[in-house]
Amino acid sequence: MAGMLEFPEGFTWGVATSAFQCEGAATSPHSSWTRWEELGNVRAGNRSGIACDWWANAERDFDIARDLGLAALRMSVEWSRVEPGPGRWDERALERYREMAAALRTRGIEPMITLHHFTNPIWFEVSGGFLREDSPDLFTRFSERAVSALEGVCDTWVTFNEPNVYATQGYVTGHFPPGLRGRAGLAARVQANIARAHARTYRRIHELQPDARVGWAHHCVTFRPARPGRRVDRLIARLYDRTFNEPFPSLLRDGRMPASLGGRLAGDLSEARGTYDYVGINVYALMRVAFDVRRRGELFGRRVVPADALRGDPTSDDLFGEPYPQGIADFATRLAELGKPIYVLENGYPDRLDAVRPSVIATAARAMHDAIRSGVDLRGYYHWTLTDNFEWDRGWDLRFGLVELDEHTQERRPRPSARLYSAIAASNGLDESRLGMDFPSIQA
Repeated sequence: MAGMLEFPEGFTWGVATSAFQCEGAATSPHSSWTRWEELGNVRAGNRSGIACDWWANAERDFDIARDLGLAALRMSVEWSRVEPGPGRWDERALERYREMAAALRTRGIEPMITLHHFTNPIWFEVSGGFLREDSPDLFTRFSERAVSALEGVCDTWVTFNEPNVYATQGYVTGHFPPGLRGRAGLAARVQANIARAHARTYRRIHELQPDARVGWAHHCVTFRPARPGRRVDRLIARLYDRTFNEPFPSLLRDGRMPASLGGRLAGDLSEARGTYDYVGINVYALMRVAFDVRRRGELFGRRVVPADALRGDPTSDDLFGEPYPQGIADFATRLAELGKPIYVLENGYPDRLDAVRPSVIATAARAMHDAIRSGVDLRGYYHWTLTDNFEWDRGWDLRFGLVELDEHTQERRPRPSARLYSAIAASNGLDESRLGMDFPSIQA
């Protein structure tokens, strides 16, 4: 029966974005992803161009967020703009990011700023990236510069977005720079150095802003056996969960990476213990996996999407699996053991027809309400994303926006899901009966 799901006073309803996806390669010549595009590695075959034209006019979308009644917007700073060459700083770029954050505040929107959202300066990438021994200090140096420039307009920081995705896509599947495949050992070393960079940045931010809130965004995937009756599929699902979902939270909680997950390669990580003021979770998908002896480089696992699975945009299945916002409750409960407040920093689904997204939003609200009712300290939800943007190696093929974007004309048109989300934010709850809509639960 339809009813009202009320959220605690002060619960945050926002949206999440990233710099490169909204700013594009045309205005960001020093980014590793600009180079990746130029090398022909966007599988969709298209180019980002100016993307959502944020470098010139992000404020246009900030107005939309304000008009939707949203309280917060997560954005990122493109490292390559700020430090296009080693030790060479672009103060104009920092001033533009400060303008953006200040523009959000003048609209009554609280900025949350991510310092690393998958992209690196080319000079850093080609010299080894986060395999460099000095990479934690180089990243901390950049972060200090960015935080100092934005002090006064932002006090909530995400050091890294999805270290597990960055390492997996760059060093196991090869879909992100540097494009290596089957190098699980290197992926472990990369996550270890990211943990060091996170820890040093966490401490430096607190020196600059003692009352700042600093955390990271962890990508969480629900893995299920494609054939539940087969033991090998059950083992693969557990292996994927353990190797993808567990390492980074474990090393921030304990200051070490389990030996079975690359602890020997990771080295001493004691400096990372307890370096988070909140836990950010990004929840999208349910992945069904089957044992496949031919997939050695992917730990002998193969993704399987059932014929009757709920689908959004074509080509989304192999990357995003099936939409599963119910996973929010599962992972919020699971990560509550870290002892800090939890925020959903990304949740959504690629769906240009807006046929699936309303159910994703409504089911996410139900899942969060269930988690809070069970005692989890869950304080906010940032939908991915505000306006259609350039989805990494899938380019313009996948459309995540509450707002439809014509990338050629820059024309924007809110989708029905934008109105739904706006109503949820306005009432601080999901009132299914008042909205006069039936939101079917997404089935696993």
